[in-house]
Amino acid sequence: MRVNTKPLRTSTFRLAALYLFFFSVSIWALLGYIYYNTVSLLERQNEETIMADVTGLNDQYRTEGVQELADAINRRLEQNPNILIMLASADGQFLAGNLRSPDINKLPDNSWINFSIGQGDSNAPPGHDAHGYNMQFSDGTQMVVALDVADLNQFSTIIRRSLFWAMGLAILMGLGGGFVMSRNFLRRVDAITETSRSIMTGNLSGRMPVSGSGDELDRLAQSLNEMLDQIEGLMNGMREVSSNVAHDLKTPLTRLRARAEAALRQRGRAEIQAALQQTLDDCDQLLSTFNALLSIAQLESGQQRASLQVLDANDIITDVADLYGPVAEEGAGFLKMDSRPGLRVMAKRELLAQALINLIDNALKYGVGTDGAAHISLQGEKVGDEVVIVVGDRGPGIAEPDRQRVLQRFVRLDASRTKPGNGLGLSLVSSVANLLGGTLVLGDNHPGLKAELRLPLVRPAA
Repeated sequence: MRVNTKPLRTSTFRLAALYLFFFSVSIWALLGYIYYNTVSLLERQNEETIMADVTGLNDQYRTEGVQELADAINRRLEQNPNILIMLASADGQFLAGNLRSPDINKLPDNSWINFSIGQGDSNAPPGHDAHGYNMQFSDGTQMVVALDVADLNQFSTIIRRSLFWAMGLAILMGLGGGFVMSRNFLRRVDAITETSRSIMTGNLSGRMPVSGSGDELDRLAQSLNEMLDQIEGLMNGMREVSSNVAHDLKTPLTRLRARAEAALRQRGRAEIQAALQQTLDDCDQLLSTFNALLSIAQLESGQQRASLQVLDANDIITDVADLYGPVAEEGAGFLKMDSRPGLRVMAKRELLAQALINLIDNALKYGVGTDGAAHISLQGEKVGDEVVIVVGDRGPGIAEPDRQRVLQRFVRLDASRTKPGNGLGLSLVSSVANLLGGTLVLGDNHPGLKAELRLPLVRPAA
């Protein structure tokens, strides 16, 4: 059976293992410190108890001699039978106490000693460890005072064993938890990877799975899904643009070919000149389309941002109104202008003028009212921190669901595409607005279309 080691190679498992290492070291150091100080405290208390007895019995020896010391030892054992004492002569003969097994001649003098309790010793199980002090008096008499430390040693052993077991379990559980976390993390990453591969094969409707936990993977998946929504929209727009471009270019090119063939068959000069003139008109239309595409590409690339300067939009509004007012009057309509100086914006005169011309040209073509005339209003005003230039008409307007779509390239609401135009006018205005840091907003003029070009207001320096 093959073991899946893939979760062990994930960054999640490595981070968990690294965290576990530092956590284990810190916990081991903390518990080791507590263990060392606890055992040291108990050992120090035992030694202080032993030294208190040694000091008291030494005083007894110096004031009253060996015999009184032996009596004092017996009385001390009656009071505290847990203490271990042995008094021996200089040649090692037992004199008093409850210890008999230690060979006192082999014990170092005036120092701490460790030994095992024997069979002949009272009040203590044989084989237990004892810790004590061996003192030699001036006449060679020796005295051992000790305590049974088996319980203390057992306590130390239990604490050490508990530390090792706790650390082992912590490491085992940490590694297991890291493996489980990395496996769950890997499962979600694999799901994202599988979805991305599906998308790369052409399934643009696929989206990254979101668990709903709100963690970093969910936030990443949501960001990717938003990006995929935009990519899908761009791809759909590209397909629509390709279809529209093919339709818009196919018609004039077909007419060009038909006229050229007809001109070849014509013998009269007038017919040939008329065919050539219509051919030139179609060529101008094609060139206009390509020039608009190039302008939009330049605007979106930001190439003209360096040439922007502060200017008064009122001057451009006035010039455009003077230019197109007579055009509107020729069609029995009018262009009403309402603007005041002081509309300071960061722009380029040619770009802003082109944007306004496109909006007015759009109103002249598609904003014709029920009387067959175009009634256009051109307004410029300051609204808060913005300069708002509004071009309104009295035509059929644009339905709300289509107002964002018509800002895309080659989008025309005239499904038959019989009216003049190439579907790039509003797209160009939108690109100009984006370059100038503003927006183009299409709304309802009740009736008609209201196009608002909103640009940041540049206030005079204080």
